[in-house]
Amino acid sequence: MTILKNVRPMGAPATDLYIKDGRFAAGGDGEVIDCGGRILIPGLVEAHTHLDKSLLGLPWYRNEVGPRLIDKITNEREVKVSLGLDPQVQSERQAIQSMAYGTTQIRSHVDVDTHHGLAGIEGVMATREKLKGYVDIEIVAFPQSSMMPRPGTVELMDEALSMGADIVGGIDPCGIERDPKGHLDAVFRLAEKHGKPIDIHLHERDAMGGFSMEEIIARTIAHGMQGKVTISHAFCLGAPDRDYVAGLQEQLAENRIHIATTAPASAPVPRVKELAALGILTCGGNDGIRDTWGPYGNGDMLERAMFIGLRNNLRRDDEVELALDICTYGGAKVMETEGYGLDIGCQADCVLVEGETLAEAVALHAPRKLVMKGGMVVARDGKAVIEAP
Repeated sequence: MTILKNVRPMGAPATDLYIKDGRFAAGGDGEVIDCGGRILIPGLVEAHTHLDKSLLGLPWYRNEVGPRLIDKITNEREVKVSLGLDPQVQSERQAIQSMAYGTTQIRSHVDVDTHHGLAGIEGVMATREKLKGYVDIEIVAFPQSSMMPRPGTVELMDEALSMGADIVGGIDPCGIERDPKGHLDAVFRLAEKHGKPIDIHLHERDAMGGFSMEEIIARTIAHGMQGKVTISHAFCLGAPDRDYVAGLQEQLAENRIHIATTAPASAPVPRVKELAALGILTCGGNDGIRDTWGPYGNGDMLERAMFIGLRNNLRRDDEVELALDICTYGGAKVMETEGYGLDIGCQADCVLVEGETLAEAVALHAPRKLVMKGGMVVARDGKAVIEAP
């Protein structure tokens, strides 16, 4: 039994919380951890990242990549070889750094392509097993380099899912695949065969993105996959034609299709208040962290909540709390996490944060005093209890 003494759950008045057998309990005696009146929140949820491609721990990478999306994809596929990137080591480094910031769950999109085969999947699966009990890792088989123009990729995706990947990934059906019907047919066919949910990167903007989104919605209905499909980025929902976007969002809500946002500064983004008003589940993520795409990012989902707030002009305290909700409860709901939260009976995945209120905790995003996974301390004072390789 562990007692979290003098703690404020979600900013409420100070109380004591009890943990027994990895879950919050009604009471009892045990080891006392004095929380000093700090706020306790559930474990942060990193619902969109790429563990297999981080450059953490490696020498500085000089980025001279072209501006197009395909430039970044092609460069990364080739540079992985010249850098000797080990997806197991890199994924472990990023996962441990995320733990130190209070993340207890990660959804990682892992590249599957005919150049590198299933090396990324194998590496992240090894990290998932190695860090079991410290952080939960969910793997998306992600055909970043495309499926339709690269014969053999669909078969590799099939194999990745058979090996234990949790989710079927996809990418821009028009802009990257150049074959929306073929791509989406393949994605939904794989999901149906393996009984897996779907998470599709949709960078396409404006009308093209709207068309692809409508096709995803149509297949969600046809395959009866309501509640099992996530659209990541969804830049088209930031389009200036708000009447058109409103129609798309109504269809997303009706068919329980989720949205993942990383709140990038350089692209139109979904408006999270509109999504919340419609009941559309929304999760957040850091996307790539110091990789060949860009030098930014550290894995801090509390900081990401701040970025979501900034990008959506969230200023009121209740609005900032929405940004935090996206990075906690929203991610857990999208990932269908059982027993998430701070109530009695919930899994004791939790984080002590600094601040008088939840909004201040987001604004400060100070080093985390304590992070627990299943009632076990996995980080103290901003440092994980295990060393990164």
